[in-house]
Amino acid sequence: MTAILGISGFYHDSAAALVVDGEIVAAAQEERFTRKKHDPDVPQNAIDYCLKHAGLEPEDLDYVGFYDKPLITFERMLETYLAFAPSGFRSFLSALPAWLKQKLHIPKVINQALGKRYKKRIVFTEHHESHAASAFFPSPFEEAAILTADGVGEWTTTSMGVGQGNRMKLTHELRFPHSLGLLYSAFTYFCGFRVNSGEYKLMGLAPYGEPKYVDLILDHLLDMKNDGSFRMDMSYFNYCQGLTMTSPKFDRLFGGPRRAPESDLSEREMDIAASIQVVTEEIMLRMARHLHAVTGMRNLCMAGGVALNCVANGRILREGPFDDVWIQPAAGDAGGALGVATFIWHQLLGNARTPQTSGAQSASYLGPAFAADDIKAFLDKTGAVYQRFDDENELCRKVADLLAHENVVGWMSGRMEFGPRALGARSILGDARSTNMQSVMNLKIKFRESFRPFAPSVLRERVAEFFDMRPDEDSPYMLLVAPVAESKWLPHELNGHKGIDKLKVIRSEVPAITHVDMSARVQTVDANRHGRYYKLLKAFDEQTGSPVVINTSFNVRGEPIVCSHEDAYRCFMGTNMDVLVLDNFVLLKQDQPNATEHSNDDYLAQFKLD
Repeated sequence: MTAILGISGFYHDSAAALVVDGEIVAAAQEERFTRKKHDPDVPQNAIDYCLKHAGLEPEDLDYVGFYDKPLITFERMLETYLAFAPSGFRSFLSALPAWLKQKLHIPKVINQALGKRYKKRIVFTEHHESHAASAFFPSPFEEAAILTADGVGEWTTTSMGVGQGNRMKLTHELRFPHSLGLLYSAFTYFCGFRVNSGEYKLMGLAPYGEPKYVDLILDHLLDMKNDGSFRMDMSYFNYCQGLTMTSPKFDRLFGGPRRAPESDLSEREMDIAASIQVVTEEIMLRMARHLHAVTGMRNLCMAGGVALNCVANGRILREGPFDDVWIQPAAGDAGGALGVATFIWHQLLGNARTPQTSGAQSASYLGPAFAADDIKAFLDKTGAVYQRFDDENELCRKVADLLAHENVVGWMSGRMEFGPRALGARSILGDARSTNMQSVMNLKIKFRESFRPFAPSVLRERVAEFFDMRPDEDSPYMLLVAPVAESKWLPHELNGHKGIDKLKVIRSEVPAITHVDMSARVQTVDANRHGRYYKLLKAFDEQTGSPVVINTSFNVRGEPIVCSHEDAYRCFMGTNMDVLVLDNFVLLKQDQPNATEHSNDDYLAQFKLD
């Protein structure tokens, strides 16, 4: 037996992953255990979980890998600060303590996390090697082109290469400070959202605006080439030397200072979001076309934070030259833990690789599951009122009926997902046919901005009926946006509605998941991967004739996705959710003692958000 532990983080979104004899057996993000969103600290809980799940001790490990080369990253940081000195001194002082305390001593930190019981080699891969490995090695392809793009790893911001069999090679790169990830994050910051978490919001906001600023961006901010490479005019940006993403020159170009966080969104922010989204999609499409021309490969694998831009991904699949695209479900830094572990197994140790039709990531259900006896003991201790279902089919019929009557359902089932998306293990579910479910779930359940779209889960065998996708098209990780099928459109007119008011227009037979541009971020659900979740959708389809439900992450704004039944119960009782399903146990809010109605203001006060 060969056991390999991969570790990522210390900058953002720490995680651990375990590969045993080539099989990905466990992976989890630290945030799910500590309840600190994007927790960058030592992934102690994630490491402990992976080892416990496999029944291993630290001394049983054969290799430990880290997804990044911190010394090269520190070199880049020093060179950048020196290049901008003395203007970067404050930023340098703010970053230095973390480096001196932890980031320059990763082997020591890892050794401590393993109880000083691991005495073998620690392997350091380059950041984009880890991303590329996480994209290619778990993919269903024997060979494929590889594209990775994020903010920055060491010096690299984008890389291209090829994977064949059990080997991969990166051949092209774009280097810091020219970065598609940082460009998008700069606009995220300027529109008043938080960098490294608000990029989803910017992407969701884009369809409300018009891309009025595309020419302004291309004329002033970057020089883009036909192959997708580009250079940025750094006088508009401040991330190299300052504590902000953009400079006063950026403010002047876009007609004033950045939007204050939590303030009302104006037409300017919507148009800016639409514009940078168009530019991002064009860069990604050009990169994909160039990569195809250079490699001649039929398939494409993607990872890195930019690969979570599912609108761009959908365009690459529909309009690009590749037959198929596979994107790492944990495309951000967390996935680097899985990448370095698979890199060691295949690339360094030379072990053979047999691609699986559905990929090697087990629907990304790689996190903890919880025993029924432990769940029952917790519910009894809290005085919760519940019904237990030992027949899975009966459970699914019951929950499907609750969904059909417009109840909002918190659904915790089996092992937790690895990656940022809820995929039917830690999900909040609703009826996609409902005309008011989108606003209800945003404001009364998620306590988040009303403009945020919700994604659908759909039975894979019926995906082409509801979305502009190929029959049986595979999208199990919710990383592709596709248009809603025209056959499901309803006659509609905007009648003067602009901006957020566009939400009021009913556009399709599944309005709760139809974004204002007639698109949806699709998750396909099949029997082989999704087990009980597939049975639930099947039961809902049998009762309603609709194979589509809303699937959003089981959390509230500002918190990570729930991990345990305790997390799920706390979220259930702290929101206006109607139903909670904890594996075999079903709880109705109306039956719970001390259940109260909650408002958005209550939530903001509780978590000190403004």
